[in-house]
Amino acid sequence: MRVNGFKTSVSTRLRLVTLVFIEYAVWGAYLISVGRFLAQNGLGSQIKWFFAANGIVSLFMPALMGMVADRYIQAQRLLSLCHLLAGGFMLAAGLYCMNAESVMFGTLYPLYFMSILFFMPTVALTNSVSYSIIGRDGGDPVKEYPPIRLFGTVGFIVSMLTVNFVTVNGVSMQDSYTQLILSGILSLILCIYALTLPSCPTQGSRGRTLTEAFGIRAFGLFRQRRMAIFFGFCILMGTALQITNGYANTFLGSFASDPALSNAFAVKNSNALLSLSQVSETLCFLLVPFCMKRFGIKKVMIMSMTAWVLRFGLFAMGTPDMPGVLLLILSCILYGIAFDFYNIAGSLFVEQNVEPGIRASAQGLFMMMSNGVGATLGMMGAGKVMDRFVFRADVPDWSSAWYVFAVYMAVVLVLFIFFFKEKDSLYSRV
Repeated sequence: MRVNGFKTSVSTRLRLVTLVFIEYAVWGAYLISVGRFLAQNGLGSQIKWFFAANGIVSLFMPALMGMVADRYIQAQRLLSLCHLLAGGFMLAAGLYCMNAESVMFGTLYPLYFMSILFFMPTVALTNSVSYSIIGRDGGDPVKEYPPIRLFGTVGFIVSMLTVNFVTVNGVSMQDSYTQLILSGILSLILCIYALTLPSCPTQGSRGRTLTEAFGIRAFGLFRQRRMAIFFGFCILMGTALQITNGYANTFLGSFASDPALSNAFAVKNSNALLSLSQVSETLCFLLVPFCMKRFGIKKVMIMSMTAWVLRFGLFAMGTPDMPGVLLLILSCILYGIAFDFYNIAGSLFVEQNVEPGIRASAQGLFMMMSNGVGATLGMMGAGKVMDRFVFRADVPDWSSAWYVFAVYMAVVLVLFIFFFKEKDSLYSRV
């Protein structure tokens, strides 16, 4: 049934909306607030490892599970299995924290890592399931999926706000292990829900091989100077992607030690404040195609890098009270430009500048360089900066740490301006 120009039925679209809503709610339950919980339990110096896990796993698990879904196990069933394991390990992590007298890194981290190991592939599997179901109904995934995907961000925000405002035994969930338990429960719900979705047939022997799944053919793009420079900057840009996820909530929570600021909204409701970043991401998502057409890839990427410089710089200057909180709010608003203008514009650039036969592999390479290599190196580097200025300092100096990140991105920006040359796209779709 065609509705609003879409061939996919309303009931099918609602089912996919539910799918992406829960998928990202699983992530939103802990991604922004787990650093705060860790710091309050003496694991502030270990935050880098918890967020580096996202990058490490992204290097191989999405590609590997994608190949399995292509050749051996229907995508909706594999999605269910992954959430069963991800939810089980995350629930175990939360229950361990609930019963432990003192939370130990050596016990918590393996449980957390195993959950991330099976959760990260579900993001791509959710896309694959949605594409397959839309295509089965005769719809166009390129046209019909983006409005559905926006509800994933809504789910992320709703989960963040739940963790912010709900208290358990008088303790906000953003300060508690209960955020891990909530995430685990949501994963198990999605495990069951995925099994109710229509079948997504495998391709059997025609499915992707390991070489194709890991985008090995796309590595030949490094022989092209322009593409090699672009992917190099993907690594440099990717280093920024997880820093505020890992440390922004911890930073705001640190003001609780100051009696004059401990009751400020930005301290007690830091998740709610930081959710403005996701709202901005949702709105800026719609601006990228217009800006790409009007300004081109180089200027759009410069906008993104400039936004990252300002985001870190505003955190360095911001405080939870007036007028400093306005700087924090502005930083959250800029996140949409910083994140979307890089991720979406970068993906479009790859799409337009590689030959059709390796487009899927090239997209995988783009994600590997930014969300894998870049994000992992970024969190390890950020961890050293935070140890130097905050967690192992006699007097914590958050401002200096944020300024280090701002200066780093300013250097990347200058290098990009001088070394990246914009040319006409080679393989634009007509």
